[in-house]
Amino acid sequence: MQINGKTKVYGIIGNPVEHTLSPLIHGTFADALGIDLVYVPFHVADGQLEAALKGAYGLNIQGMNVTVPYKNAVIPFLTEVDVRADELGAVNTLVRDGRADREGFIGYNTDISGLWRAMDEDGISLNKEEVIILGVGGVGRAVTFMCANSAKKVYLLNRSAAKADAVAAEVNSKLGRYGKDCVTAMALSDYKELLTGAENRYVVIQCTSVGLAPNVDDVVIDDGDFYHYVKYGYDLIYTPWETKFMKLVKDNGGMAYNGLKMLLYQGVDAFEIWNGCKVTKEITDKAYQRLCEKLR
Repeated sequence: MQINGKTKVYGIIGNPVEHTLSPLIHGTFADALGIDLVYVPFHVADGQLEAALKGAYGLNIQGMNVTVPYKNAVIPFLTEVDVRADELGAVNTLVRDGRADREGFIGYNTDISGLWRAMDEDGISLNKEEVIILGVGGVGRAVTFMCANSAKKVYLLNRSAAKADAVAAEVNSKLGRYGKDCVTAMALSDYKELLTGAENRYVVIQCTSVGLAPNVDDVVIDDGDFYHYVKYGYDLIYTPWETKFMKLVKDNGGMAYNGLKMLLYQGVDAFEIWNGCKVTKEITDKAYQRLCEKLR
């Protein structure tokens, strides 16, 4: 489609953002559905987040995704935050607020619904599972909420035990009203306490940036004994295609997945929110194929 005065503008804000694959995803969806839009990466420098949001609103940008490091920081500058995003404490999708008395964007979170859909497609169910989450930053905190809703037990492993304690206390407090108190915080160095019996096989979700290209030889836990107890390993990184974490999982008999499908499905949910449409499985598969070709 040719860009004209009626073309709607969407985008993604982050720092850095030059590496993003989101334009490929949304461009594929728009082409397949015949929607006249463009999707642009916007590099927002430190200290410029509020100015960027005001500028985006003034330029009539219809919606944006938010990536690191702004998923938490963006919240105070929004006109409203969806209930789910508020509970998670992280926003990755912005929708232009159309109310006459509001000037700004409404925040949503499609990261976690995207991860849930990705894991479901890969045949991973958290029901009655014991889950280990590596890292409790913005995405790790949100993943903890997701897992605590259905898993039997969730262990948070983080370099800072105090930060893990705070996240565990918050999640247990919020979910306690549903009779759930299943999150335990641990220092990363204490991971061997979980390796107590051959009957325990965990779902492990790697939520840090450790192992991200170009640092492909890095891994949060470099101990084969740990990976002997991993049934499913899910790394939210997708560059490189196979991280060292994933390789260690596979070498010890587990099944490993990268975060590309999470990226894809969070994009599906965002696109549907923005455009009030349905992205079919056929279109989604086409976008995934293009992503794989791009990365490989």
